[in-house]
Amino acid sequence: MRKRAVIYAMCAVLSLALAGVALADDPTIKLSEKDGVGKFLTDSQGMTLYIFKKDSPGKSVCAGPCVEKWPLYFRQMVTVPEGLNAGDFGTVTREDGKQQSNYKGSPLYYFGGDKAPGDVQGQGVGNVWFVANP
Repeated sequence: MRKRAVIYAMCAVLSLALAGVALADDPTIKLSEKDGVGKFLTDSQGMTLYIFKKDSPGKSVCAGPCVEKWPLYFRQMVTVPEGLNAGDFGTVTREDGKQQSNYKGSPLYYFGGDKAPGDVQGQGVGNVWFVANP
């Protein structure tokens, strides 16, 4: 009886973990808005997406310690809300071999300082990091 309870508990934990992975891989892009910032792109969980002004179309120059502070956003394909064009989104293969999603050619990033959905702590950092604004 005890073994069965342990197996059921393990199955429940595994199911929850797999559900979390599925949510993390949700390809939905959302559009958010905040006073002082305007409209901006987020992932399916509401976490803000950013662009780096030093990048060039289709090429990221954020590497090494930069990527630790500004993690890459990547989904093979995205689903977009009304008002956005799915054709404006794509992927790029970085020099380190990793793939990264882009919006109108600008690679997309998260900011490590954002802790909750809707946070925009990365807006204007160094006058080179900005929310991805449609």
